[in-house]
Amino acid sequence: VQLQASGGGLVQAGGSLRLSCAASGRTFSNNGMGWFRRAPGKGREFVASISWRGDRSDYADSVKGRFTISRDNAKNTVTLQMNSLKPEDTAVYYCARAIGSWSYASSSQYNYWGQGTQVTVSS
Repeated sequence: VQLQASGGGLVQAGGSLRLSCAASGRTFSNNGMGWFRRAPGKGREFVASISWRGDRSDYADSVKGRFTISRDNAKNTVTLQMNSLKPEDTAVYYCARAIGSWSYASSSQYNYWGQGTQVTVSS
């Protein structure tokens, strides 16, 4: 499975970005998917996850109410809509495919990772 994340960029605080993750190779329609991020000088942090059917999603407290994760299994894509962005959202964002089919917050539950896309939010 190859995961390609895109949609990052530079945006002012309060703005929006839409990240996409496209999967190729073996499909992910039976797997949970997640987004994680790594800010400068910090460890990898869970952002959001979604079950294979899309009927369960979870969010980090820091993004709850601002970010929305969704998926289109027919198109092998997962999307992270990010609204009301804050400078502390600045990070490299990674999409990942879970080993199982549920929604997982732990990075240990993921076995395929994309290359990351940079999101920078200016104040």
